[in-house]
Order: sequence, then C-alpha cells, then structure tokens
Amino acid sequence: MFWTATTIFLVAYAVIISEKIHKTKVALFGAALTLITKVLLQHEAFHDIDLGVDWNVIFLLISMMVIINIMTKTGVFQYVAIKCAKIAKGEPFRIMTIFAIITAIGSAFLDNVTTVLLLAPVTLLIADQLEINPVPYLITEALASNIGGTATLIGDPPNIMIASKAGLNFMDFIVHLTPAIVIIFVIWMLVWKLLFGKRLHVREELKKRVMSLNEKEQIKDPLLLKKSLVVLGATILGFMLHGFFHYEPASVALMGAATLLLISGEEPHGILAEVEWPTIFFFIGLFIIIGGIVKVGLVEDMSKAMIAITNPKPDDMTLLAMVMLWFSAIASAIVDNIPFVATMNPLLIDMIHKVYNVAPGTASPEHIQHMAMMPVWWALALGACLGGNGSPIGASANVIVVGMSEKAGHKITFMEFLKYGLPVMILTVFLSMIYVYVRYYVLGW
Repeated sequence: MFWTATTIFLVAYAVIISEKIHKTKVALFGAALTLITKVLLQHEAFHDIDLGVDWNVIFLLISMMVIINIMTKTGVFQYVAIKCAKIAKGEPFRIMTIFAIITAIGSAFLDNVTTVLLLAPVTLLIADQLEINPVPYLITEALASNIGGTATLIGDPPNIMIASKAGLNFMDFIVHLTPAIVIIFVIWMLVWKLLFGKRLHVREELKKRVMSLNEKEQIKDPLLLKKSLVVLGATILGFMLHGFFHYEPASVALMGAATLLLISGEEPHGILAEVEWPTIFFFIGLFIIIGGIVKVGLVEDMSKAMIAITNPKPDDMTLLAMVMLWFSAIASAIVDNIPFVATMNPLLIDMIHKVYNVAPGTASPEHIQHMAMMPVWWALALGACLGGNGSPIGASANVIVVGMSEKAGHKITFMEFLKYGLPVMILTVFLSMIYVYVRYYVLGW
C-alpha cells in the first residue's frame, strides 16, 4: 500500500506540473485510483477527519462563491475596482500595493480563501479597465493572503490546529508572529517594487479614462447590494466569532450563502452554475490523494527522520526549530499544509514525551509550552503557512486564484506561478529563520 499511495501521489503531481492534462481530471483520477486500490477506503475518504476530504474547506468555498456570484450582479466589484484605481491614480504598481495590503490584512482576520474570493473579481475588473495583464496582480494577492494569514490564530487553518494542540491563544500569535509578518511583508513589498516598479506601465489615456469614470454609476441594484452587504458583514463577523460560539467556518458561510440566496430573489440554477466546480472537485481529489500518503505513513516517516536527525535536547531545540521551519515550508509547498500540520502535531507531542521523559498522554502545558519548545511551534506555524506560497497547490488560496483566473481567460500555468511563488517562499522563510533565531536564541524573548 505504501508504494501504491506514493506512486499515485508522485505521478499525479508530475502530470499536474506538466499541464498536459487538466489538473481537475488528474486529481479526480488519482483519487479514484486511491479508492479502487483500497489505499483509502470510501468511508475514510468521505468521513475520516484526519484522512478524508476536508468538507469544512469545500463548503466554505462553495458558500463564499455563492455569495460573491450574487454580489457580482449588484455592480459592487466594478465600484470597488474603479475606486481603488482612482485612489492609486491609475498607477499599476500602486494598485498592486493597495491590493496586497488589503489582502494581507483581510487574510489575518478572515479566512485567506475568503479574502482572495472577494478581491479576485475586483482585480480582474481593474485589469480590464486599464488593459493590463491581471496575472501578476492575482498571484501577488495569493502570496499576500498566505503571508497575511500567518499573522494571527484565525488567519490560516494550520495556526488554529497548532493553537489547539499547543494550548496557545489569540494574543500569543499577535505577540510572536505578527511582528515577524509585518517585517516580512514590508521587505517583500520593497523587493516587489524593484521587480515590478518600472515594468508595469499603463498608457496615459487609459489612466485619464479611469480617473474620469464615476464609480457610483456602476451600482446596478442598490437594494440587492444592501442585502448582500448585510449578509456579508454578518458572515465576516461570524468568521471572527466562530470559535467563541463553537461553529465551524463552513457552517457560518453556508448560513450566509443560504440566507442571501433566499432573500435575493435570484434563481438558484444560475447562481450555482457559476460556482467554480472544477476548482471544487480538484480540491476533493487532492484531499483524497494526500489522505492516502498520510495513511500509509509517508509524511510521518519524513517527520520522524527529521526529528532523529536534529536530536532535540530538553533545554536546546535550536537545530530542530531551524530544520522544522524549512522542512515545513518545503513539505507545505508539495502537499496541502492542513494535512501536514495534522501529521506534525501528534509527532511533536510524542517527541515531547520522549525528550522530557514523561509517560505517553501525560505531557503537561509546562512541557508543551517549555521555553525550549515554543520556538519549534512558531517555526512550524511560519513554515507551514509561508511554505504554501511555494507552488500553486501549496495553499487553498493559490488554487482559487488560479481557477478564477483561468475562468476569466487568463491561464496561470504551474511554472508561471512557481516563478513568482518559489522565490517569495524562499525569501520569506529565510527572513523567518533570522527572526526566530535572533528573537529566541540571541535576544531570548
């Protein structure tokens, strides 16, 4: 079973990279092979929390797509597009910067998938108005969403999982990760300025045309817009408070989508037909393939080898923290960071039992949050979240952006995303390494 699961994963990944066959077809066929060879049983694929499809992610995506499809009919995205372009005075790099900042901040306090779902349509409209290629802007937003989502407990699912296992709270992430992300984001934007500042050009007549537009004229249905904004606002509030009320984000999003569909007066057939179904089924297939390699122990074997190599000590885990950072980043660029963190969490707890000589299942918060252990948890969070930028399938936000861009007629190839994302992943993880080392091992904060 081990080699069957590994072969299916490697071949599927290679074909997706080659782009000879559409990635959704590959993912679904790979998932079907995983089931038919009984690497995963059907009930594991569809019902197991650790191995199967993450229905929370799937229904979050579908629900937010429904809300956005209804909002599109109001003209609000055209309004925001023109408003942003006018604030930036039609300058392409200023527009890119504004959207990167909005995406990063939004992703810190919402789900990063939700943020890119809201901003991608706006970006496509701005690009259309200014007659520019939207691909660099969309990829920048995907990268910004993963960077910004790293800053808080609720910004990215791996952080929620790490917080639960390590007993960390919202303010712990603000104190330890937000400063790192602010530094990383500023340096990344400076690098982006050097790369794109002089390469992005718009003709003066197009700038003038945009500046002369009246954004208020774009609102086609004011009543539907009011309904949409109320529902969207309630949904976003629900995301921020979902932990307090013990709801999953998908439940909040589904309630928002169902409510708006009910009160909008729109026909469900048309709204549901516009959902990005190829992207949804790509996720479903990918979850099943990855569940296969998690079940047979491939990821666990890699993780155990990493711990064996680093040989952590009770009062010194410096090498483990540094290796964890890079290992998490590389692994999260290859497989989705959610199953990776789900695998790493119990392994780290098991390591704590061994290192501190406590019986399995008896590790106390004192051991889990030991001064030597804390940098390892932060390294895992930084690596898993920032590593998602390393490939177009490394994070959910990347897959969504690629899918929406393709639907709009601007295909982003695997290698094109890699050209942008991989250097950013290396830069941000390198900066994270300096941050972790200086803060925890030089300054001792």
